[in-house]
Amino acid sequence: MRQLFLLLACTVMLIACGNSDKQSEANALLTKASDYFTEGKYAEARACIDSLRKIYPNAIDTRKKALHLQQEMELKRAQQELAEADSLLQLVGHDLDYQQTKVDRDKAALTATPEELTMLTRTRMKRDSLRTKCETLGAKIRYIRKKQKDG
Repeated sequence: MRQLFLLLACTVMLIACGNSDKQSEANALLTKASDYFTEGKYAEARACIDSLRKIYPNAIDTRKKALHLQQEMELKRAQQELAEADSLLQLVGHDLDYQQTKVDRDKAALTATPEELTMLTRTRMKRDSLRTKCETLGAKIRYIRKKQKDG
């Protein structure tokens, strides 16, 4: 009976030490991901988080922190994409205004060419596409912020 108790106690200690090692390894991966995030290396940070999820499925607290970090990365990336798309939208908008003025002038003079009209249509399509992208990114940012607020 005494030997059984000693065996059981040793087993429990080994399991506890093993879990502690795994927890510290999971925390190290999270720290590495966080460092990559601060350096702006989002792909590397995402890879660390994916590894954390696959290798340490039972490190619940660390995975929760990793989820928060992943939301921060997605938010940052969406904000950067929105800024780029908005800048491009402004440029395309100015280009569209210029082309529209030129086509209207050429139409009035009956000198508008099919190429001008095609270019105007393509520029409108590009503007509309960029507007849609901006709206989608804005919705994504609002959704991520809501998720962060909720939980």
